[in-house]
Amino acid sequence: MGASIEPDGDGRRLRLDIRLDRGVGVAVGAGVVLALTGAFGTDIVPLWVRFAYWVPLILVGAVWAHLCSRLIERAFDPDERPWLTIALLSAATAGPVVVLVWLVTGLVFENEIYPLNRLVHFIGPVLVVTVAISAINVFLGRSTPLQTHAGASGAAPARFLDRLPPRLRGATLHAVQAEDHYLRLHTDRGSDLILMRLSDAVAELEGLEGARTHRSWWVAREAVRGVSRGDGRASLTLEGGVVAPVSRRYARALREAGWY
Repeated sequence: MGASIEPDGDGRRLRLDIRLDRGVGVAVGAGVVLALTGAFGTDIVPLWVRFAYWVPLILVGAVWAHLCSRLIERAFDPDERPWLTIALLSAATAGPVVVLVWLVTGLVFENEIYPLNRLVHFIGPVLVVTVAISAINVFLGRSTPLQTHAGASGAAPARFLDRLPPRLRGATLHAVQAEDHYLRLHTDRGSDLILMRLSDAVAELEGLEGARTHRSWWVAREAVRGVSRGDGRASLTLEGGVVAPVSRRYARALREAGWY
């Protein structure tokens, strides 16, 4: 089935769970703090050298962590296992960063590459910084349970309906599912893809009664035809047979709202 590509309101921004812009902001902030405090013995050099040392190093680590996070997300939902996410993200990030710090530190502070046997001395400091930054990013990135509500009688329809591809225009929307950088739109006339972030879509779905059931799903309440539970989790069967997962993070809010 073909994909319909439509720009979102911010120029086709891609959906990312641990977003690069937030990661860069956290990294710059961490680099500034480490430079100002002269962390890990770097106070022996002038402040400008500390800034030139810390900020680029942390930024490179942030970009690498961002790439690692996208692989981790494919294995499980970080919202449900934040501490496991932090552990895996820190471990995946620390390895290459330890080598980078060992190389750069020797060049900056001694104007030479340190002997290989000194590499082990950088493992502890790198892990401390990596775990702290990973934890900040994971908890800042946790999605908040969010519901959308039907508009009052006579109100304008949800803006998101204008994004339906031509062959689905006028269809009843059952669910929106994130697939990598795209959204799969499940309707009573079939499904199709558009390019958009789920967070942006949910904002435009105001006017339809529905809710996030998972970091990758929004479901229309009227489309729910059944609920099943297993292994401590629930899933919603929708009209047409589509099954939408309910993550633990969203389950309580949905129960309190009377979804099941």
